[in-house]
Amino acid sequence: MVKHFLGQSVLRPSWDQVFATFWQRYPNPNSKHVLTEDTEHREVTPDQKLLSRRLLTKTNRMPRWAEHLFPANVAHPQNQTMTTSTWDINHARLVVVEERCVYYVNPENSGWTVVRREARGSSSLFGVSSGVQEFALARFKSNVTNTIEGFEYFLAKLQVEAWLTLVQTAKETTEKAKETALAETEKAKDLARKAATKK
Repeated sequence: MVKHFLGQSVLRPSWDQVFATFWQRYPNPNSKHVLTEDTEHREVTPDQKLLSRRLLTKTNRMPRWAEHLFPANVAHPQNQTMTTSTWDINHARLVVVEERCVYYVNPENSGWTVVRREARGSSSLFGVSSGVQEFALARFKSNVTNTIEGFEYFLAKLQVEAWLTLVQTAKETTEKAKETALAETEKAKDLARKAATKK
């Protein structure tokens, strides 16, 4: 039997911002256990779907009660919908947790994004598989808050960077406008002087 978890979150930024941020959300202060994120494969299918396979290096340690059972050395864009599948294989001999997330535009506020998150834990340990699965899903559920906060950290960072770029662009545009205005003023003065000299 497989244990199951289903949850949903709303992210305040738009789907486009969430989609752009998804690819650069690790490492972050809320997910310190994720050390690296590498893209192994990426392709666009004939029906215009982006498929990406990524590997995350994590530091999750095995639960203490499991250390006694195992040796220490064992361890979609066109319609604004993105579906991700993640398998946590850190302790595959103990339990495998599969997470599936669907990101889509919030139907009540198109400027926000909904994340529908589903997880399944499976274990083939004879006699204790149910307890192991429950433990794995409880751990998963407790990490969902950190996952969302980490995502929001990067979304906020990108918004600040975009705002700073906008401020810099506005500053440069203002400076350019001042320079142009000064040049035009000098040109007008020269024309006035020449006209006065001709009289």
